[in-house]
Amino acid sequence: MGTLGFWRLAEADPDWVAAVDPDGTEHRAGELLARSNRLAHGLRALGLEPGDGVCGLVPNGADGLVLYLAALQAGWYYTPVNWHLTGPEIAYIVADSEAKAFFVHPRFHREGARGAEAVEPHRRFLLGDDKRDGFRMADELTDGQPDATPEGRTAGATMHYTSGTTGRPKGVRRALNGLDPDDNAELMTFLLQMFGITPGRPNAHLVTSPGYHTAVTQFGGTALHMGHTLVYMDRWDAEEMLRICERHRITNSHMVPTHFKRLLALPERTRAAYDLSSLRWMIHAAAPCPVPVKRAMLDWWGDCVYEYYAATEGGGTIATPEDWKAHPGTVGKAWPISELLVVDDSGEPVPTGTPGTIYMKMTGATFEYKGDPGKTAANRLKDFFTVGDIGYLDEDGFLHLCDRKADVIISGGANIYPAEIENELMVHPKVADVAVFGIPDEEWGEQIKAVVEPAPGAEPGSELAAELLASLEGRLSRMKWPKSIDFIAEMPREPNGKLLKRKLRDPYWEGHDRAI
Repeated sequence: MGTLGFWRLAEADPDWVAAVDPDGTEHRAGELLARSNRLAHGLRALGLEPGDGVCGLVPNGADGLVLYLAALQAGWYYTPVNWHLTGPEIAYIVADSEAKAFFVHPRFHREGARGAEAVEPHRRFLLGDDKRDGFRMADELTDGQPDATPEGRTAGATMHYTSGTTGRPKGVRRALNGLDPDDNAELMTFLLQMFGITPGRPNAHLVTSPGYHTAVTQFGGTALHMGHTLVYMDRWDAEEMLRICERHRITNSHMVPTHFKRLLALPERTRAAYDLSSLRWMIHAAAPCPVPVKRAMLDWWGDCVYEYYAATEGGGTIATPEDWKAHPGTVGKAWPISELLVVDDSGEPVPTGTPGTIYMKMTGATFEYKGDPGKTAANRLKDFFTVGDIGYLDEDGFLHLCDRKADVIISGGANIYPAEIENELMVHPKVADVAVFGIPDEEWGEQIKAVVEPAPGAEPGSELAAELLASLEGRLSRMKWPKSIDFIAEMPREPNGKLLKRKLRDPYWEGHDRAI
């Protein structure tokens, strides 16, 4: 298999281009190794000890990668903070994570300055060379520190915060294992090896989404530990992605179905203009992918489109292209180190093909929601955990998702899964994005509402609504048709593709109580 672990790889080949910033700046492994070593020395001089926390409010690129590498070789918890949050939301995460140092990029200085109040002034650092009030310059921490490998290295970990769709976000915290950082990095590579991804060069991993998301950090970090070059995007754009894939000979990436939909919306001549022959493992997750969309991507890119199901808390399943073709719509079978359990509301296993709440467990991988033992216990069934998704196992043991438990519509006593309706509407050429949810109905309890972002050139209004409903004829039973369709200029989604459905749904429920 060869050498694994960034620090070993960088010492063996310091000239390897390990990262490429969104502006095209290349960073060699030796440079990143020296920067992460100096940062580790500087933070130790500040008093940080194994088990302490470090937060970073930084865009995609080498600055955040250095924070990650320093923490993971010094035994610290590294929390990349969502840069779309407000100052008070940032302050909550910085305080809750008990961060002993907070790094902010100038781009996010305004909200970062408000969030920085959770740490002492001498522990707030601004990256770059543009001095701002309330921060020390990060160079002050590292200037004069040695490039040499720190002594007493021990593996740290990332601690990501859940998205907080219900209540405040919680840090998913795992116990530190005390291993050598490179040995620990070698263990991490099982994630990519499950997809058949090979170590070494020439391999390049494209980072398409913000690094504060768990999967982005895990897949990108693990690719780096396997010797792949990380190529960062700042803002995702469909044609720009194709250009980067051709230029950097991208072999693997982590994507979401929203990316696929927008790639497929490109003119055929644009799609055909780029050489994508390097693509080998294009992995997607985070949201259900409509069957026609996935099939179209396989037709375009070939058998390099892999899928999985997991969460910040753990996972999961994997579906190879061959698996998916044999079981269209599946998110795969359990990982070799994982088990699945699908149960009813009383916690009893359901029959094959019957939807229920999905529980998972990973061998030797436990976690807690930091500071919230109640929530930690509430999502457990024996030693399995759930994030509240509904799904079923087919006769061959492949998992199919239905929806989030909190999103299920109960109309006239029947359970209706919005994702099924969204998938059918999403394939219409005049739909760029869609969300389906329940709204109050005095007779039925809830009625089905669809909110649609029209595709460019499509005129929103009653005629388009009628056309969309008519397209469901013969494909979806009438009980599942939206009662009404509203239109929106742009759907509220996080950059990782996660739909912020509560922002759409909550106004309809003002003054009403919702059971779920």
